[in-house]
Amino acid sequence: MSFQKNTQVPWTSGSVNWPVYKSKYGPKYHYQPHFGGITSTKLVRFAPTAVGFGSVALFTVIFFASGIPRIQDDILKKFPGLDRYYDRSIPASDNPF
Repeated sequence: MSFQKNTQVPWTSGSVNWPVYKSKYGPKYHYQPHFGGITSTKLVRFAPTAVGFGSVALFTVIFFASGIPRIQDDILKKFPGLDRYYDRSIPASDNPF
């Protein structure tokens, strides 16, 4: 048996050292490091979901903004294969001058 010292007894005026029984089969509490209440376990469970939602949101934004010429020039033409798809140059035969 293991006993701990309990020094706070509410019905007495002073501190009394009475032993308190702690079972060896009970829960073993310990400090778990966290950042803003987010532990490493929560982060590992949440990360795949966040990556999935983030990638779908990014695809949706790029899909809806693909008609904007600034987005085409700055972002979409940088990917291999998409530069020819978004190329809107006029051939020399169609040039009236």
